[in-house]
Amino acid sequence: MNEKYIQNLSRMIRMETVSVQGQNDVEKFRRFHGLLRELFPALFAVCEFEEYDGSILMRWPGKESPTPEKQGLLLMNHHDVVEAGGSWTHGPFSADVADGKLWGRGTLDDKGPLWAMLQAAEELAEEGFVPERDVWFESACTEEIMGEGAETIAKMLKEKGYRFEMVLDEGGMILTEPIGGAKGDYAMIGVGEKGCADLKFVARSAGGHASAPPKNTPLVRLGKFMSYIDRNEIFDVQLSPVICEMLKRFAPAMEGLTAKAMADPETFAPLIKRVIGKSSPAAAALLKTTIAFTRASGSAGNNVIPDEAWVIGNMRYSHHQGREKSFAAVTKAAKRYDLEVEVLDPGIESPLSDWNSKAFKLVEEAVGVVFPGTACSPYIMTGASDSRFMSEVSDNCIRFAPFHISDEQMASIHGTDENVDLKSLVPAVQFYRYIIQKF
Repeated sequence: MNEKYIQNLSRMIRMETVSVQGQNDVEKFRRFHGLLRELFPALFAVCEFEEYDGSILMRWPGKESPTPEKQGLLLMNHHDVVEAGGSWTHGPFSADVADGKLWGRGTLDDKGPLWAMLQAAEELAEEGFVPERDVWFESACTEEIMGEGAETIAKMLKEKGYRFEMVLDEGGMILTEPIGGAKGDYAMIGVGEKGCADLKFVARSAGGHASAPPKNTPLVRLGKFMSYIDRNEIFDVQLSPVICEMLKRFAPAMEGLTAKAMADPETFAPLIKRVIGKSSPAAAALLKTTIAFTRASGSAGNNVIPDEAWVIGNMRYSHHQGREKSFAAVTKAAKRYDLEVEVLDPGIESPLSDWNSKAFKLVEEAVGVVFPGTACSPYIMTGASDSRFMSEVSDNCIRFAPFHISDEQMASIHGTDENVDLKSLVPAVQFYRYIIQKF
């Protein structure tokens, strides 16, 4: 166990960097940049540094001087974290060390991976290593609020003509038995993410007094609409090529008919879709567009029928159905109940990367060296990451953080008692060292 690793990551956790929609404190993030300079002096000494309202971009010049359109590696993680409400066993910004773990907000999402990335580069810089080609580092302070940090940087890079052979961001991690029956450890390597959109559904009426309510008032229509979505499958359910490949990689660990079906998912698609669709919401979300209703508003008075009521739906649209067809499907359902649909944020349709690419295979190779016995599988992230913006400057955006986590630790991300195993710190640094040296 490396005590310096624990101390440095602890200092990053203790410095609170919560991002809040509409009220981000840029100076807070600049203070965090100062801490990074203190923790990683050798890296900052060899890197060019730019700041974009609290988000940062660094370039480590390589031996070669390739043209902008032939850049190599861009490593990403973010330094903002979500708020830390609820009851924590250890304070969310205490960085307590207990039970073989480091506790605190950001230990997994995403200061732990950010620390490992920079620590690996710091060690290589101290050793006098110089990359063959430029290595870039990006860290935004707005990822958790779907902000403009990474988007601004991606636009700048695109305008200057930069193209990267590989982008590596946060994403999947190493899980034990990621689906029932798939015994063993699997590095779940994201090759893409579903688009994320916000839609507003509005019901209108003449309003009135609650003492004599008519039928189908706005809130009733919205309720019927949400119930209809909950009870009916309005989106296209498919086993995409990525999910088929994922199942094929799980197949050797399975038994009986399940193993046979997983090994040939195209043939057994109807059966697999039924089984996965019923197994868990997380698994079902891999096969289709989803929408979750997250906010609502009615009248201002307890005895007033609203003349306008609304709900917000957060949609995660699949690659096979896409944004426009997903919007059309839910709009058709809304019209059944005389609702208006407003697109608040259409999201970004970022493409899938190839699991046969050099970038993906390098991650597989690094996992094999650092985590022996761990299998690798591509998958599609249902959550959003800043790497969606980098699809504008790279065809190979890979999403993976080199930490082995439990189901409880997975649940702690954006929840309470977030923590990282101390024994996972050294392998995480080794992983990034391998990526930087072998690219």
